[in-house]
Amino acid sequence: MRTPALPIALGAALLLSGIAVGAGTTGTTGTAPVVGPPAPVRPAAAAGRLRLRSTITGRISPKSVAANGRGLVTAQNMMYTHTVTVYDGRTMRLKATISDAVRLSRFGVTGHPGVSQGAPVEAAFSPNGRHAYVSNYSMYGAGFGPEGKDTCTPSSGTDRSFAYRIDLAHMAIDRVYRVGAVPKVVATTPDGARVLVTNWCTWDMSVISTATDKVVRTVPIGAYPRGITVSPDSRFALVAVMGSSHLLKVDLRSFRTRQVEVGSGPRAVVLSPDATTAYVTLNAEGTVAKVALATGNVTRVNTGSAPRSLAGSTDGTALYVVNYESGTVSKLRTRDMRVLQTVTACHHPIGITYEPVMRRVWVACYGGEILVFDDR
Repeated sequence: MRTPALPIALGAALLLSGIAVGAGTTGTTGTAPVVGPPAPVRPAAAAGRLRLRSTITGRISPKSVAANGRGLVTAQNMMYTHTVTVYDGRTMRLKATISDAVRLSRFGVTGHPGVSQGAPVEAAFSPNGRHAYVSNYSMYGAGFGPEGKDTCTPSSGTDRSFAYRIDLAHMAIDRVYRVGAVPKVVATTPDGARVLVTNWCTWDMSVISTATDKVVRTVPIGAYPRGITVSPDSRFALVAVMGSSHLLKVDLRSFRTRQVEVGSGPRAVVLSPDATTAYVTLNAEGTVAKVALATGNVTRVNTGSAPRSLAGSTDGTALYVVNYESGTVSKLRTRDMRVLQTVTACHHPIGITYEPVMRRVWVACYGGEILVFDDR
């Protein structure tokens, strides 16, 4: 039965009183439930101010930190402690310490008997936040050769390494993937279909299918691939090619590539929510760049000495960058690349992530601590 029409004056009165009219009314009585007050609108992230909330210590050596968007934050602790530590984003308390030691034979990998260890570098999460994918700088154990170096080529003979999948419900490694030599950054596609891993010493990117749990493609990138960001529609990735002056745009259907000039030594890259703009730390220039992908126009700003890792707020209004040699964190407004705030962090801040549930910025310090800043 159609909802009886309401007189205009009565309909307006109901709307003003907060009662829904039209699709929300019942078909038999013409009445509607009272609608509660709308959810409060969060101010833009660019309006917040960074204030140190907590310093986390313990047996950690974080190279990076990563938030899963659902209240968990992980720290990847390299070969110095051979762990991934997992924290509650609300309380900032340690939830689990996961060893990087695995028996590769249990995953069908031959040639490496006994227990092997990794060296967790970076992490990314499945879209539902249930799994973390972690790169290992190198592997240590039977059948593995020497670890890679900062300067290397595909012909250097550096051993290929592995990426892990961690089940965050059980806090355990449940998949391994053999990728290239010295894998660095990991990214997942928003559709959940693929995991991308840049390999520093083989100069390529491994493409893992989550449906088959296998590497299904290896894409040549160029000297020293590092940062990765993926478009919201999962159609393309941008890869920072640190030994060059460009990003590489990779079509994730055809795997054709195209260079996007940005400036010397691109290291970390973040994409705007509408996929029109890339933000890049330029290691060789010591700047952060804003790149309009349609026109190629580049705007640069100085934030401090040796800007490295970069994170963006969920709403796309703010960027956060660690300045490695300055020991600081800078917050920028994406609209005009204005530096809104620079705060003292620690000696050699190296990793950074934005935790959206609590609106906090987590910073990994190479010296063995994690700083947590409120940004509200």
